[in-house]
Amino acid sequence: MSTPMTKAAAARIQSATAKANGGIVPKGSFAAKATSVAAKAATSRPAPPNGPSKTGNPSGGGRGNNPPAKTK
Repeated sequence: MSTPMTKAAAARIQSATAKANGGIVPKGSFAAKATSVAAKAATSRPAPPNGPSKTGNPSGGGRGNNPPAKTK
């Protein structure tokens, strides 16, 4: 599997292309495609498994669903 295109990598490619073409990034160029792919990759990544709650309930201690253990 190949490494996904990151926004930083696309920015480097776009910068080099713009410098070589007098500040213009041609439509349909590799730099333009790299920027598009990086933008799509950034929005299509799934949330991390330890990300925010999708249930609407607060996370962490004291949220009410895990009462403290009884002491003897």
